Amino acid sequence: MIVATLIIAVSAVLFAYWFRYSCLLLLRNAAERAGSAPGLDPRFSVGEVMASLKSEGALDPLERALERDYCILSYLIQHAADLEMASVENRLLLVDYRLMRIWSRATRSMAPRQSRKALEEMASVLGVLIHAMGPQAGTAEA
Repeated sequence: MIVATLIIAVSAVLFAYWFRYSCLLLLRNAAERAGSAPGLDPRFSVGEVMASLKSEGALDPLERALERDYCILSYLIQHAADLEMASVENRLLLVDYRLMRIWSRATRSMAPRQSRKALEEMASVLGVLIHAMGPQAGTAEA
């Protein structure tokens, strides 16, 4: 019984480590690929949020802006048949976004720096997904 519990606990920790490492690796690779690409679509507020996160302003308006972008992106993914956004990588990033949203809310009052980092990762995830969607949906700037 103790051995089974220990195996389950170690497996859960290793899965969490794998998940975080995979998400961070996907974000880093997407940032490297997008280094020479044009900026984000101005219809989304991800770029403004990323710029605002560098200052010490309030986090609630930034989170609301990201939530609005997430709702729009989710709607487009669900209702646009032409978008090929159902890859494993994109699904991992969407789960990472949701987990970072929970982490941001949980650490908002106790650890604002951690909340700010979570919002930054949320913005990065949305930026990657918007950039991936751009060529297919025509959202990239010309």
